[in-house]
Amino acid sequence: MASIRTARDEDSAGVIALIGSVFAEYPGVLLDVDREEPELRAPASRFPFFWVAEDQDSEIVGCIGCTECTARAPTVELKKLYVHESARRQGLGRRLITLVEDHARAVGATRIVLWSDTRFVTAHEVYRRTGYEATGRTRELHDLSDTREFEFEKTWAQSAVS
Repeated sequence: MASIRTARDEDSAGVIALIGSVFAEYPGVLLDVDREEPELRAPASRFPFFWVAEDQDSEIVGCIGCTECTARAPTVELKKLYVHESARRQGLGRRLITLVEDHARAVGATRIVLWSDTRFVTAHEVYRRTGYEATGRTRELHDLSDTREFEFEKTWAQSAVS
């Protein structure tokens, strides 16, 4: 079972390799770190919250991040959920999502949103199975991959403070 820990900037190469391997599964999906994803060069510094999952050989096989929650809109955006093909169907994606959800609740968020490439149909199923619903909103990124994304969200009631 993969272990999950807070990311360090030194994890950059492993995170880039992971995301690159996932992108390579989809025709036309390209990863150009320097032009489109420079934050991957320093994930711990560039994301407010970012975690990685390592296998028994300390290889990064999963990652996830999220934005900070604001008082104006108690929402967290889930970012960069990727699981290596070798680590799928073992509950790692669910564990990573649960980590972000637990964090979101702890900081007072009542909603999580995420955007997912329309081509990532397996990810969409994972999101649906974990309680996320498509909002019907889409956006185009105008990037090298000609990405179009679906928005998903999950909401819950504010818990009572004891």
